[in-house]
Parts: sequence; structure tokens; C-alpha cells
Amino acid sequence: MDLHPAPHPAAHPAHVAHPAAQPSALNRQSAVRSLVLGDVRMTYVVDGAMAMLPSGFFPGFPQEYWDAHPELLDERGRLPMSAGGLLVERDGRRLLIDAGLGPVRGPVHVSGDLVGHSDCGALPATLAALGHAPEDIEAVAFTHLHVDHTGWAFTPGRTRGEGEKTFPRARYLVAAPEWAPHDRGTTVPGAPEADVLTRIGAEHTPFDDGDEIFPGVRALVTPGHSPGHTSYVIDAAGERVIVLGDVFHTPAQLTHPDWPSRPDIDRAGVRAARRRLTAELEQPGTIGFAFHFGDQAFGRLTRTGWVPAPAPALLPAPRTV
Repeated sequence: MDLHPAPHPAAHPAHVAHPAAQPSALNRQSAVRSLVLGDVRMTYVVDGAMAMLPSGFFPGFPQEYWDAHPELLDERGRLPMSAGGLLVERDGRRLLIDAGLGPVRGPVHVSGDLVGHSDCGALPATLAALGHAPEDIEAVAFTHLHVDHTGWAFTPGRTRGEGEKTFPRARYLVAAPEWAPHDRGTTVPGAPEADVLTRIGAEHTPFDDGDEIFPGVRALVTPGHSPGHTSYVIDAAGERVIVLGDVFHTPAQLTHPDWPSRPDIDRAGVRAARRRLTAELEQPGTIGFAFHFGDQAFGRLTRTGWVPAPAPALLPAPRTV
């Protein structure tokens, strides 16, 4: 299966001035940070801010944990969890992994219950500030089809037409097990609206566990959070970056794999996925990337837990909530 044909020429060079350096922190929304390994650049293209209520989004966490770790929460007692996409650049080619929440601002509900708040919609502007146009993206690979990872797959209301692909030249890549229940008409909690799913169904290219979906990027299907949730392994300069997706929402779950997140549809599956990814993260030369780990998206798993990897901030967090 050819999942990475020849690229289109880029319209804009990827360059941006560095802002003043700032230390990373889990209790802050993510800056636009970039990690370079050899000839591969990986940049968190932040779409915006989400802030979750610990008791609502993490119902299995003991209250004693939050009491012992107030440094993880913002000034309103919420857990910062940014949304966005990971831009992977190699040899003039560009892959985007996930597409943020989209232009959504206000309360966040799961199964009718308030679990947090959001202010998103900055991904196109962030991409432009990095020197890229939507047309520069060759492929968009989704970790899973939840609203906070598919928000900019399509852009309603653009002058060129309703529901147009935000990234017009890109192939949209979705793991076959992730699409399967939608293909059967099964309702999956957390999925986008039916019209968006219909467009994804018409546009997407399926792949399977282990497939190379882009040069040096391999799929690792890790179901549990969603039916075919997918992590990605990026090989670069003798090291690896593993895109964790939503197998983990906060570093505490690395050391407490039984602690669930509210949107997990198969908690036994999530535990199996966490064991698989933890074993991968423990291998030498491995860095993790997590969309929702506050301002510490890039890091390594050590005996003491999650340790942020050096990833300079190119731009400050585009939104706060």
C-alpha cells in the first residue's frame, strides 16, 4: 500500500523567530515547541487551550493525588490540556498528525457532564506563523476520530465552499480498525458530527498496524481509548519519537496505568495499550510526544516519571482558557 507518494512543492519556507525562552510546566498551556533530530523537525502546531476538571475528566484518580500535587493544576484548579497537531518535516515533505479541536470555545461535556472548558481554533494561524500554508501539508494522519483531534479536517464556511478540506492536497490517513465501526454505522462516543464523519469516510486512506504511513513514520495501533486508536513511531537520527495520542492524558498515567480517563471506551484495552507504549518508551533513544501534557509535550519516561525533553518554544501558547 503506497501511503506516501511524491510531495507537492512547498509554498512557504518553514522559519520563525524564537521568542524569549521560557521553562516548560505541566500547569501551563503548551507553547509552540519544536524538536529537531537529525534531518527531522517535529513541531507542536497548537490549536488552542483546554482545561479539565480533575474530578470530572479523571474519575478514577484518588483525590489525595491532586491534593499532593497542586503544582500540576492551574490557578483555577484545572489541568491544562492543549490541543493541536504535530507537524513532521523531513526532506521538504510535511506530515501533520491530528488536526486539533477547531474553532470551539466554551464548556466541554462528556456524556452530558461538564468536564472542562476550551478555547481553540488557532491551528491555521499557528501554521502560518511557522511559514506554512495548508497546501504544504502532504498527509494528515489521525491518532483517532475524536472531536479534539479532527477539528480542522474540514473548514466550514470558507469562501471556496462549505465543508472543504482544510488541507486540500493532503491524504487523510485513518487506521482501518478506527474507521470500521463508523463504516458499520455504529455510534462511537466522542466522534465528530455525522457530516464530518461522512466526509472523512469519503476522503480517507486506511492503513493497518505496522504500516509505514510516511517516510520514517510507522503506525502502532493501540486500541482502547477508541476502537482503533493509533500511536505513531517516528525514526530520526538513530532515535525515535512516539506520538502517544490519547493513550495517556497526563503523566500520572505512565506510573498509574489503571487510572482511567473519562472518554476511554475500553479500559482494559487502554491498560494493554499503556503497557505496550510504556515498554516502547523505556527503550534507549526514545522520546514521547503527548498532545495533552500541558507545556511538556515532548519528554522521556525515566524511573522518576516524565522528564521534559529540550524542545525550544518558537511561539507562545496561542490561546488560554
